[in-house]
Amino acid sequence: MPDRSRHPASYRDPSGFIFRLDGLCYRQVNEEYADDYRQLIDSGLYQALSSKNWLIGHSEVEQGPIGGPGHLKTLLPRQLPFISYPAEWSPDQLKDAALLTLGILRAAISRGMILKDASPTNIQFADGRPLFIDSLSFERYDASRPWVAYRQFCECFLYPLLLHHYHHQGVHKILAAYPEGIAASTTLPQLPLKSRLRPGIWLHVVLPARIRQGDGDAARLPPFDEKKLLLVVDNLESTIQKLRTDAPGEGSWRRYYSETILSSSYLAEKEKIFREMLGSIGFSSALDLGANDGHFSKILAERKALVIAADSDWACIGNLYRWCRDTGTSIYPLCIDIADPTPASGFGHAERSSFTERAESDLVIALALIHHLVLTRNIPFHMLAGYIARLTRAHLIVEFVAATDEKAILLTRNKPGFHKPYNANAFEQEFGRYFTIIRRTPIPGTERILYLMRKKEGQ
Repeated sequence: MPDRSRHPASYRDPSGFIFRLDGLCYRQVNEEYADDYRQLIDSGLYQALSSKNWLIGHSEVEQGPIGGPGHLKTLLPRQLPFISYPAEWSPDQLKDAALLTLGILRAAISRGMILKDASPTNIQFADGRPLFIDSLSFERYDASRPWVAYRQFCECFLYPLLLHHYHHQGVHKILAAYPEGIAASTTLPQLPLKSRLRPGIWLHVVLPARIRQGDGDAARLPPFDEKKLLLVVDNLESTIQKLRTDAPGEGSWRRYYSETILSSSYLAEKEKIFREMLGSIGFSSALDLGANDGHFSKILAERKALVIAADSDWACIGNLYRWCRDTGTSIYPLCIDIADPTPASGFGHAERSSFTERAESDLVIALALIHHLVLTRNIPFHMLAGYIARLTRAHLIVEFVAATDEKAILLTRNKPGFHKPYNANAFEQEFGRYFTIIRRTPIPGTERILYLMRKKEGQ
């Protein structure tokens, strides 16, 4: 019999669930969602949203349920090649996801439906843009009731974006610490006092923070109607659109390639060698560790490969995301600290899989990265080699930076020590435990070496 496995993250909504069959993801729709599903289709809402690439498209298929009574339909959604989590997003990504959610809410209301939840986990990114993936998040609209997902939307979207707007720390760490959203009472003390005079913050943060028991207070609210809800949506949209997602100043590495202290020809020489190495191998997926501004991720994308670009600097990832969004390029930019990558999490540590599990690719590139991890994070060569070997199925392109390189000197200045020996021989010996060196090319005019390696069998 074919293997059917219910996705461990798909358990909260009794309307249906996701399951896997023969390598594909399906969505089961249960009988209790029948009326809402019928309205989603018959009202034209599904067609309107999917035609604009706001909502993931699907087809109805003849696949039986995988367990329990109540099966209504089985859907085969568009298959997404990579799944990311909000704790890996830049502020721009979260902002675009928030605005898409509000746009979908507005469209749903116009066709007699509403979103019953507003989690950023309902959003993925495809072709550089956000895409709503939960087709069962819609229910029939009762105009006499407030939006049931309003609080969730604020806690998961608005409040992290507000904290970033005022503190410029990104949103990924907030969402990692508060995967279900950060409360108004936690957010408010972290906002400047003068900000509370802004109508959007007064309405969506100050007032909710003063409400202790939402259900009890909701019962005393005056009757609700569609006009009031649309005014709330308008205000949320206006408030979010005004929030800054950029960085007020440039960090140490955000202009690494545009204003490098190395020779002006460094990037051109490095790119030339890199392209030659790429031309000698085949790959359908690639992971760029320490992607910085995405210069080499964009070269990888020229090969029509699935490209994941990871960097700990949220501003770099935000810049790359905006480029992908504006050009429609399918690169997946992620805020990832390689020294502390996203762990498996959620119920049973199974709802959200780890970065290491999701990011495995045919090719890994690690350019101008290893010296950061060794010299500043004190990760020895052998541990780095072992970890990178877990991430690549076949090839590695990696750059070694000597301790006497100007960038390396900056990292070790005023630092008491790091793992030694730190030199090319030690690097090659430790990486040689996992990889065979195919090509070793010094970058002209620098003390840097670019390597093309192939993973050894059994590693």
